[in-house]
Amino acid sequence: MSGLQAGSASARSAGDPATGTGCSSYGTVTLDTTRNTTTGLYELDDPRRGNHRTYDMKGATSGNGTLFTDADNVWCEGGRQSAGVDAHYVQAVVWDYYLGTHGRKGVHGDGRGTCSRVHYGNNYANAFWDSGSGCMTYGDGAGNGRTVITIETGAHEMTHGVTAATANLTYSGESGGLNEATSTIFAAAAEFFANNPADPGDYLTGERTDVSGTTATGWMDKPSKDGRSKDYWYPGIGGIDVHYSSGPANHFFYLLAEGSGPKVVNGVPYDSPTYDGKPVKGIGRSAAERIWYRALTTRMTSNTDYAAARGATLRAAADLHGASSNEYATVAAAWAAVNVK
Repeated sequence: MSGLQAGSASARSAGDPATGTGCSSYGTVTLDTTRNTTTGLYELDDPRRGNHRTYDMKGATSGNGTLFTDADNVWCEGGRQSAGVDAHYVQAVVWDYYLGTHGRKGVHGDGRGTCSRVHYGNNYANAFWDSGSGCMTYGDGAGNGRTVITIETGAHEMTHGVTAATANLTYSGESGGLNEATSTIFAAAAEFFANNPADPGDYLTGERTDVSGTTATGWMDKPSKDGRSKDYWYPGIGGIDVHYSSGPANHFFYLLAEGSGPKVVNGVPYDSPTYDGKPVKGIGRSAAERIWYRALTTRMTSNTDYAAARGATLRAAADLHGASSNEYATVAAAWAAVNVK
């Protein structure tokens, strides 16, 4: 039996850590919750992840809404609660990815939990991260019929928060494309990390937010397949929309991780070309993720462009593997393959 309790991200009642079960679009999932010792209700308040809280906005566009609560800690009533379960699960995946892979404790790296807000606005077919409130917010989609709550969406938007807290890449010009690519890269990484059979990891974007739930809107192996993104760098690329100028960085990451040419990953076929026609042999996704993360957090700055990103990732590869390593050489080859030299 579910209910709602008014609350805010800063006001917290005394409670005991608990482990619940949720029915989500990803199947049955484990939820870390808190039992409020005053009301006896279980709350979507995650004590293992900085007390991340999940709220129902009920169509509002300001404030935090009301905290999701439940009487028996089995979150399977459906209705409005379903979106709360999805958002709480997604946040846990993203937190665990950054902690387990990069040793980062939360978006800000300081162990502080954020919050998730669902049922935002009316017919709001999008999601966003707000650095001011530290909240991840999701709408219910066009016609309020399909939420946009996915691992990919949550990881993408929360990574904008990670970028703001580290390199703080300006969201325009070439740095804006790199900002957008960073979110796409770590969204893909979080999907693979989750290893959820309902949404296997891939190098696609938007495949679960399409109305049919099957059609991708972006391809990291060949970004130009969407008709607007660029596969390769060229002078003036900083003058186009950052979602499309991110293409060469997304392409670089795919090549670094998986390599060029035809292959199948988790049942999805890919066939990545190269600008110079030379083949690239990938170093594996795990190594590629760590190189990009180190470059982002220790080498990139607010005005980093593609040429500087090449230098940042080469230095990161040298830091992690040595300047004479295969990883270092492959970083150079993957950038050449997207015309960044």
